[in-house]
Amino acid sequence: MGGHLFGLQLLTSAQTMNVVQMMLATPVVLWGGWPFFERGWQSLKTRNLNMFTLIALGTGVAWAYSIFATMFPDALPHSLHGEHGAPAVYFEAAAVITVLVLLGQVLELRARERTSSALRALLDLSPKTAHRVREGLEEDVALDLINVGDLLRVKPGESVPVDGVLTDGESTLDESMVTGESLPLFKLPGDTVTGGTRNTSGSFVMRAEKVGRDTMLARIVQMVADAQRSRAPVQKLADQVSGWFVPIVIAIAIAAFIAWYVFGPEPRFAFALTAAVAVLIIACPCALGLATPMSVMVGVGRGAQAGVLIRNAEALERMETVDTLVVDKTGTLTEGRPKVVSVDALVEADESEVLRLAASVEQGSEHPIARAIVNEAKARGLQVPRVLGFDAAAGKGAIGMAERKRLAIGTAEFLGGLSINASPALRFADKAREQGGTAVFVAINGKVAGVIAVADAIKPTTPKALQELRGLGLKIVMLTGDHAVTAKTVAGKLGIADIEAAMLPDGKLAYVKKLKAGGARVAFAGDGVNDAPALAAADIGIAMDSGSDAAIESAGVTLVKGDLAGLARAVKLSRGTMRNIRQNLFFAFAYNAVCVPVAAGVLYPTFGILLTPVLAAAAMSLSSVSVIANALRLRAIRL
Repeated sequence: MGGHLFGLQLLTSAQTMNVVQMMLATPVVLWGGWPFFERGWQSLKTRNLNMFTLIALGTGVAWAYSIFATMFPDALPHSLHGEHGAPAVYFEAAAVITVLVLLGQVLELRARERTSSALRALLDLSPKTAHRVREGLEEDVALDLINVGDLLRVKPGESVPVDGVLTDGESTLDESMVTGESLPLFKLPGDTVTGGTRNTSGSFVMRAEKVGRDTMLARIVQMVADAQRSRAPVQKLADQVSGWFVPIVIAIAIAAFIAWYVFGPEPRFAFALTAAVAVLIIACPCALGLATPMSVMVGVGRGAQAGVLIRNAEALERMETVDTLVVDKTGTLTEGRPKVVSVDALVEADESEVLRLAASVEQGSEHPIARAIVNEAKARGLQVPRVLGFDAAAGKGAIGMAERKRLAIGTAEFLGGLSINASPALRFADKAREQGGTAVFVAINGKVAGVIAVADAIKPTTPKALQELRGLGLKIVMLTGDHAVTAKTVAGKLGIADIEAAMLPDGKLAYVKKLKAGGARVAFAGDGVNDAPALAAADIGIAMDSGSDAAIESAGVTLVKGDLAGLARAVKLSRGTMRNIRQNLFFAFAYNAVCVPVAAGVLYPTFGILLTPVLAAAAMSLSSVSVIANALRLRAIRL
């Protein structure tokens, strides 16, 4: 471009200047831009036209024409020769377009790196080494050398190396980067600690329970990475448009060339070539292709920082449309750590005997109520016998043999199905239910022997979370396997009007299907094995990470903290991300709708405005960077 900038054409011939431009521009176009030509050629071979098709055509046409004009100037009509006698060439346009597109790619890559900052922050949470304690001595070992059962010391200011249980000492842990919970939690011996959380005060010793890929942090990182690579259904729209877009742009470029060459002012060929190349370059659909994946990457990463794990982009999109939230009671609205509050035995039975034999059967169950009964028996120092012939009916009860006695534990209906009359113990059950507890009937050798009352405290965060969810426009429904009296007591404390009690797994599944059939967009939140069918059937399943693996595997969203406050964050995240995607898609569509006609020259007859290929390349790069910058705003979304 020296001839235009410094008047060098006054010092040498125009043809010599063309040769100099050819020598300077060719390495830039053919070496710097070679990846564009390679990918453009591949797109033609596979008939999958894309942004590289347009870039390769635009720069390739400008450079190839200029080479021909420089090497064979006399072969071109005299009308294409400039005022200095040599044909006009477009080496500078081809070279600058290549540089601008490469610059745009670099800016895009740097912006993409910023979208993965949440994932890198999670990876950086785990320390590289841990202090292993053996026979009273400490040694620093690499994290991959830690085994389950190892004792590890964690000092103030350090991160917990793996998941485990605190065995000695006490401390306060900051779990915000893993759970999204801002308040530090005080930990005592017996409490669980999570790898990646930060020890803010005292020193303690912990026993490693989960290491390597089994830790919560490793699971979070894997889930976030998988979700960021997934495709949202809305992306199909962009893909369909892109499939038609490139052929249409090529047709517009050809039409613009013909129109300028036939009807344009002199030099017609120069104007025609400029317009065609500008159309090809400015219409690059990279902004369209970036609109959805960039927002998904940033949104999923932001969710992970807030303790909301999104399984894939489809779950993120579905979450936005939910209008009905169905929640399980135990472990979702309540702590999920029920405790035995009373043991009532009939006259002919003994309380300790009822509890001891009930615990023997419940040893084989994973249900929180079963664990509460077993823990209470151990706390009272009772010898729990081994159970034989254990069998369980999900949500109903269990049977087994211990000390040559036939045992049945569960609901009154479950005992009735075994021809056992539970009515003698109903007064104990009614008392437990009126206090919001669950009544577990115990039968020995075919006769009801007593009732164990188990209560589960409502999570402190539940009332505020439900209020926030209602404020977001969600209808709340509570399903539970508990008795109707218990369910009404808990629901009354939380202001939940829609209740379905005594629900078995198939009942929960049928209820979710009924809501969907009625046009509701249903989210189901639960944490037990018996919730897995309903989680899978809902439009979006939400699992508590404190729950069972079956529930987590069936869900589209997992709440690391394990309470409904995280669900409100998930709804806000989904709505914010989808709004951001629509903004990006609108920007990309509007950009092309406005810029392609301008590049083709529709403003020239009236306003004398004609977009050069160089300006077109700059605008194309800026469009991609603008879409990414808009997606990055999601990192600051308030959850």
